[in-house]
Amino acid sequence: MLRPEVRIEWFVSFLGVIDTGSFSAAAEAVHRSQPRVSMHVAALEREAGVPLFDRSKRPVELTEAGAVLAEHARTILRQLGSAEEAMAARRGSARGVVTLGSYPSASAAFVPGLLEHLARSRPAIKVVLVERSTLELDAALTSGEVDLCLRPMAPPAAPSVLHRPLWRESLSVVHPPDHPLAELPDPLPMAAVAAYPLITIGRLGAPEALGFETYKAFREHGFEPEAVQATNQPQTLVCLVRSHLGVGVTNQLAVSTADTRGVRVRRLDAPCGRRVAVHWDSTRPLTPAARTLMREIVAAPAPDGTQPLSPSEDPPPGG
Repeated sequence: MLRPEVRIEWFVSFLGVIDTGSFSAAAEAVHRSQPRVSMHVAALEREAGVPLFDRSKRPVELTEAGAVLAEHARTILRQLGSAEEAMAARRGSARGVVTLGSYPSASAAFVPGLLEHLARSRPAIKVVLVERSTLELDAALTSGEVDLCLRPMAPPAAPSVLHRPLWRESLSVVHPPDHPLAELPDPLPMAAVAAYPLITIGRLGAPEALGFETYKAFREHGFEPEAVQATNQPQTLVCLVRSHLGVGVTNQLAVSTADTRGVRVRRLDAPCGRRVAVHWDSTRPLTPAARTLMREIVAAPAPDGTQPLSPSEDPPPGG
């Protein structure tokens, strides 16, 4: 029989193992050490009097008793969240820890100003920044490692993930000063850029890469770009171009956060560009602190050099 002394943090660790499939991944997701997560689950099993996981399976699987307890644990945590929301409305502010996922250029150009504003206006909310590539952010969001994430809207996220558009930015071309493209006026024609080996974002050779804006822009205009390198780090892309390994094509915000000495940054004549949104997983309720952070993200000014997006400018799936 579970006694009243059962601690809420035991349920948090228990659900973390369920949502991530392992004790080590749960430790990272709930920001605790792996031994502590194991200790919490073991304590919960002692109180329940039955095993909650079949540890012989990889990933670990719930026992029948574990599945029953998981439903109650989620209900308890939801009710606590509702209680916090009710109290937050009465004291005028939310509090707690929110984990925010972001990709490198947004982390550099948008997140610092957001966190500085929150430190002044919402001191009771602590934001933990988790930086990942776009596709890694998907896994972090659906596993529960992050509560919200800043992510480009292409490639599309999982069906359970919802989003609110934030800004639009153009695509930029990066090339050495002595490159033949230097002879052409801005904006650079797509046909001219496609004639050279490209360095772009994402992971080279991955099938998911075709969903990124750079590839879509060229393919929609009848060009099949030859990518020779790919990176998610803006500064790495610039350094590869500086070494004459190819012509870089990436989003405008990425090059604005990098040291572009020794290269030229030009605008690509591509109408689509990149759209960025804040994303969340609809299968898990947001805490009051996470909802407050999302409101602050939506209200924050778009980064310099980008154009704000309204919900009405949200393209349909596949559009």
